[in-house]
Amino acid sequence: MRSIFHLGWVLALAAIVALPGCNKENTPAQEQPVNDTVVTDTVIPEEPVDNIYQFSVLDGNGDSISLAQYRGKVLLVVNSATQCGYTPQYTDLERIYQLYKDSGFVVLDFPCNQFGNQAPGSYDDIHGYCTDHYHITFPQFAKIDVNGTNASPLYVWLKSKKPGDIQWNFTKFLVDREGNVKRRFEPANSMSTVQAAVASAL
Repeated sequence: MRSIFHLGWVLALAAIVALPGCNKENTPAQEQPVNDTVVTDTVIPEEPVDNIYQFSVLDGNGDSISLAQYRGKVLLVVNSATQCGYTPQYTDLERIYQLYKDSGFVVLDFPCNQFGNQAPGSYDDIHGYCTDHYHITFPQFAKIDVNGTNASPLYVWLKSKKPGDIQWNFTKFLVDREGNVKRRFEPANSMSTVQAAVASAL
C-alpha cells in the first residue's frame, strides 16, 4: 500500500515538471519592450549582406522601397536634420545631385532626430521644409535611428564597412556602382571634397 502511495506521488511530480514553462528549457523568453522608433529598413532574409542592394527602406508614405532599384548608380547616403548648423549642406547636396544625376548619381537622404533633436516633426514637415528652403529633388526617406539598439540595419551595415558610430548630422557614405561602400565623410569635411570623390566614382 505504501509503495503504491509513493508511486502515485512520483507520477504526480513528474506530470507537474512536464508542464510547459515549468522547467528551464521551456521557460518562455522574456518579452521585449515595445520599440517606439520605427526601424525602416530590412535585410533580405537568409542572404549574406554583400552590397547595399539587399536593403529595403521606407519612403515618406511608409511604402517599402528596394535599394536594388539604384543598382549601377553611384550613391551618397546621408543622415540629415533640418535645424542643424550643417543643414545648409542641403544646398550643396542638391547642386551635386543636379550636376551628376544624368551620369548615374543619386543622393539618398535619411532624416534622423538623434543628434540634438534637430530633425523634429513628421516626414511631411521635414520634406516640406527641405523642398521649400533648399529645393531638394533627390530621394528623401522616412526618419530613422543611425546609432543604438534601434539603429536601422542599413546603417549598421554602412558602419561595419567604415567603422564608428555616426557622430552628428550629415555624415555621408559614398557607394560605388557595384553597391560597395568606398568612402565615409564626416559632417565637417568640405563639400568640395565630397564632390571630387563623387566625380571620381563616376
